[in-house]
Amino acid sequence: MEKTPSGNPWAGFEGHERVLVARDPASGTSMVIAVHSTVLGPALGGTRMTTYPQSADPGAAAYADALRLSRAMTYKNSLAGLDHGGGKGVILGDPSAKDPDVLRAFGRLVASLDGAYVTAGDVGMTVADLDVIAETSPWTTGRSPEKGGVGDSGILTALGVFRGLQACVEAVHGSDSLDGLTVGVVGVGKVGGRLAGHLIEAGAAVVAFDPSTAAREQALEWAPGIRFVNSLDDLLAGPTDILSPNALGGLLTDDVARGISASIVCGGANNQLATPQVGDLLAQRGITYAPDFLVNCGGVIQVAEELVGGDMGRAREKTERVRETTLRVLDRARTDNVTPVAAAEHEAEERIARAAAERVV
Repeated sequence: MEKTPSGNPWAGFEGHERVLVARDPASGTSMVIAVHSTVLGPALGGTRMTTYPQSADPGAAAYADALRLSRAMTYKNSLAGLDHGGGKGVILGDPSAKDPDVLRAFGRLVASLDGAYVTAGDVGMTVADLDVIAETSPWTTGRSPEKGGVGDSGILTALGVFRGLQACVEAVHGSDSLDGLTVGVVGVGKVGGRLAGHLIEAGAAVVAFDPSTAAREQALEWAPGIRFVNSLDDLLAGPTDILSPNALGGLLTDDVARGISASIVCGGANNQLATPQVGDLLAQRGITYAPDFLVNCGGVIQVAEELVGGDMGRAREKTERVRETTLRVLDRARTDNVTPVAAAEHEAEERIARAAAERVV
């Protein structure tokens, strides 16, 4: 594995402990690992395999993605009460054409950090892929039960988002009942599809969009009664009480924030805000936004459990706490007259600061 020299090849490194940018000589595949913080413990965060638009420099886009996501993981792990900092991996390539040797090469890159970063699954990665990465790196979670793992992390991710959504409904309406409410779900993969099942079971009507036929078919098994629309524009323009983004990030642009009818936005996708200013715009419109790193922590709670015994009951119990954490953050946002994003970041930073102070002592 060839690695770039240490340093800052692109802007945005500030605040990170280290970033590895590497290329696998055999395949020519580029890879990035960003370690944002290890104050609370080893950095933990998933790896995504994806391509980027050719109009931009794909390598720079992968680097920027890793930086954004690793920082969010620091906040996510802190709010979830985990003894982990934040990190993220990106493999630049088509996830539909994976080469196991590339996954093993990425495992060697993870192993080169000697436990400072623990990887897991993200967009474009499967449990089977993580089993392959684990062949060359012991610091791999999200593996199959046959390989000593806890399996698909989408199960608890969906549960955490659901509990966070209930907290938002209670904060806005005074009760967490979903009866009579319509939820627009964007993306019905392993998180969005399971979330739709929780919502329908709780009495909500669910309207959804996903371009994948396979994802729609699977979602109908998890969530009988879900209604699909033909386009994302149809969903965003339609009447909804709650908007739940569960696909790739960046859905919430200025135009979307100005146009949606929903009074609550809560979903499992990472980096939902196209720019930080969109959070301010949502607040100005009176829309309650649950930061993704606050509510979508169930998956990382689940994979972190692999490192300490694999007790799924304990992981589920920790995930259930998302509801009370979300209520506390939303109350803090109102009391301090700040956005929920700022309130969540402040709460996460306070825990990290306490840990840092204890290190000094």
